[in-house]
Amino acid sequence: MQHTNKLINETSPYLLQHAHNPVEWYPWGDEALQLARSLDKPLLVSIGYSACHWCHVMERESFEDEATAGLMNKYFINVKIDREERPDLDHIYMDAVQNMTGSGGWPLNVFLTPGGKPFYGGTYFPPSRAFNRASWKEVLQAVHEAYTNKRDEVMQHAESLTSHLENANNFGINNAGETEKGNILNKKNLQQVAENILKSADTVWGGFGGAPKFPQTFSIQYLLRHYYFAGHQPSLQQALLSIDKMVQGGIYDHIGGGFARYSTDNQWLAPHFEKMLYDNALLINILCEAYQLTKDERYAEVITQTAEFLEREMLSGENGFYSAHDADSEGVEGKYYVWTKAEIDEILGEDSSLFCTIYNIVENGNWEHTNIIWLQKPLKELAGELNFDENKTKETLKSCKLRLFAARAKRIRPALDDKIILGWNALIISAFCKAFSVLGTRKYLEIAENCIIFLEEKFRDKDWKHTYKNGKAKYPAFLDDHAYLIQAYINLQEVTGNQNYLLKAKELAEETIARFSDEKSLFFYFTPFGQEDVVVRKKEVYDGAIPSGNAVMADNLHYLSVVFNIPAWRNRVESMIVSIGQTATKYPGSFGFWASVLQNITEGMNEIAVVGENSIDVLKVLNRSYIPNKIIQSAFEPLMEFPLLKDKIINDGKTWIYLCRNYYCSQPVTSVNEFLQTVEKTLLISS
Repeated sequence: MQHTNKLINETSPYLLQHAHNPVEWYPWGDEALQLARSLDKPLLVSIGYSACHWCHVMERESFEDEATAGLMNKYFINVKIDREERPDLDHIYMDAVQNMTGSGGWPLNVFLTPGGKPFYGGTYFPPSRAFNRASWKEVLQAVHEAYTNKRDEVMQHAESLTSHLENANNFGINNAGETEKGNILNKKNLQQVAENILKSADTVWGGFGGAPKFPQTFSIQYLLRHYYFAGHQPSLQQALLSIDKMVQGGIYDHIGGGFARYSTDNQWLAPHFEKMLYDNALLINILCEAYQLTKDERYAEVITQTAEFLEREMLSGENGFYSAHDADSEGVEGKYYVWTKAEIDEILGEDSSLFCTIYNIVENGNWEHTNIIWLQKPLKELAGELNFDENKTKETLKSCKLRLFAARAKRIRPALDDKIILGWNALIISAFCKAFSVLGTRKYLEIAENCIIFLEEKFRDKDWKHTYKNGKAKYPAFLDDHAYLIQAYINLQEVTGNQNYLLKAKELAEETIARFSDEKSLFFYFTPFGQEDVVVRKKEVYDGAIPSGNAVMADNLHYLSVVFNIPAWRNRVESMIVSIGQTATKYPGSFGFWASVLQNITEGMNEIAVVGENSIDVLKVLNRSYIPNKIIQSAFEPLMEFPLLKDKIINDGKTWIYLCRNYYCSQPVTSVNEFLQTVEKTLLISS
């Protein structure tokens, strides 16, 4: 049977995976929307991403089935969307489905009126009735009958649901007064945030809540910083326990480096094997902070191994980073990563016994009759219990991993999602800047700077674009892209001392304010002004797998308001944080990055100016220290446009370090150690 599937010319790996389905798929766009209106058919919009396991399952079961495709083609205009290409559409229709059903996820299947308004939807539907779910065919038939026979009810429900989505934007209208600021911006509130995070802590296996367990990097970051500011030991204990259990667990790839998406169990043993670029960026960030605080070399090793994985397997020849590795290979989830004991015995020979003992490898398998490499306890602790020499054991295990890596490389790899996303690349730039600052590995800075050059050359014509592949950038960049890119420019300046990055950050912040602000509100829309193919412009404030663009913009504007002395930006940020502060305090698991913004504003920023001939060398030393609430600039010549550097150049051959707060500076010093002692005293006084 001949089918018209319009996905073959798309660049998204996810859409191309469906290009040969018997379903008559269209990409989202004018052709599909106009066809739905002209034929008076509902739109069936199916949203997923290339590394999504259950998306593959539903494709095999339903979208590749001729009979099921026949129903879809007969009754609907079928649209496939890659959620990573169009997160704006995903947000809208995910909110709609969550409102209808109380839950969400991917694949996301939602039915729209010809005008694009949602009226019914769900996530995965099986081919036959199972898991207390109707079959996909039953859903198709029921939706068709409802649309045909109960049109008025369907349209009324669609209008009601769309109104709900619009009304959800009505927050953050008023600027905050001094009383409201005082109620939110205080240290008692910061302690409450920490206590609320710890209420859901798993104090045995780390992390927060039960399975499935996600890294929750923002909660961990907040706890590390709360320990720094307040000396709160339970915060440090839970943050490090969470990091340790993830690093020891199967969620971490002990053979090739890098982290999988999340764990399906409480003990971090069995991951959902997909590897996402953004997860690895955010995990590098917290590993760097943990290393700065503790100087524990285990964290440095994992940072290095994860950076090596990213460079080896995610970095394109153009210096941009790809999006993801699939969970599946050869149609089986995790097949690339798991081992039988017999395989390991054959590869490692006499070293196999030691390796299997350390990494919990057993004859019958530790997961679904096969083995995930998993360290139940820290190597130091295990070596002590087993009476092994720790250093000798480490060397043997290193050799074992190299041999297993070589053997694994011969397997069929998981599919690579090779589109390049602006915002995710900005996150990875920030991560490599942080890794460079704490480890001093020059290559990390080179990767970050090469990546920003690539983004500037390929992602911008008149305006920034969201995604790039095969020499072509497309879709207007979203709020997240802008926010993360501003953050990347700030981080690049902090490690290089190149003030041009700050000027670019300021210019992009001004552009973002102009194109994404809601005139009636403090907050930003997710989509830019003038984008017309969305049924509603949404404002996203929740911190999910990646931080809310609004939260990152608040952090950026707070930072830049100090750097460029722009009180209006600071006032806006304070009003934003006060508007959302009570909710963030009560539910920090969903507002983790917001909580860190609240932390910075309440604790105040250390404004650090490094001036003189050796300013870059001093900058490197300072960046190795843990000062999470810092704004740092350096220069060896007068830079009058920056208040922090203005009038501070001393041409006496020395390099001077200033510690300032609200532009009031203490006496400068030339010794880094003396400066760090001053920071420590300031911290003790303020706490």
